[in-house]
Amino acid sequence: MDNWNIQSRAVVCEACSRPFADREAFHTLLFDEHAENLRRMDVCEACWQSQFSDGARERKGFISHWQGVYEAPAPAVDAIQKDTAETLLRKLIEQKDPRYVPAGYILAVMLERKRVLKVKEEVVRDGKRVFIYEQPGTGDIFTITDPALRLDQLETVQRDVAALLEGGLNPPAPQPAGEGPAPVPENQPIVQN
Repeated sequence: MDNWNIQSRAVVCEACSRPFADREAFHTLLFDEHAENLRRMDVCEACWQSQFSDGARERKGFISHWQGVYEAPAPAVDAIQKDTAETLLRKLIEQKDPRYVPAGYILAVMLERKRVLKVKEEVVRDGKRVFIYEQPGTGDIFTITDPALRLDQLETVQRDVAALLEGGLNPPAPQPAGEGPAPVPENQPIVQN
């Protein structure tokens, strides 16, 4: 017998081929085939009643049986929605708020790993690493300064990014007339079209 063997729950009844509905009761039968492997068979309630429930186990050939409730798999969702992360990065850049520089950098790295952005060049400007990214679909160029995050800062920035991805960006309240815009720091990411 194999030391390791994983057999997933079926999504259809293996007797009648009807797909299981979410929260539907089903039966699992385990068969011993040639003393080498165990084979799993998942069947709906109707097939269980008509084909397997009556009679002894020995006559039906299965060595084990149990009942379960089918749970439809959740639709696969990409952990990072490419459009959402890119849109958020663009919004952060438009804000020109130094609070968002670390989050913008993390978003750019995430988008690079998802192959949404491509590093075209890395330069050093004023002693800081600057990444030149291109969005191949649009040709937009993003200039992102590395904020030189320390390890003890990463968890906080990751939480900030997750909160921004989940809740969106709440722009700061407009400034009262006469105060003018806030100065833009040197390490602010910029987008060039």
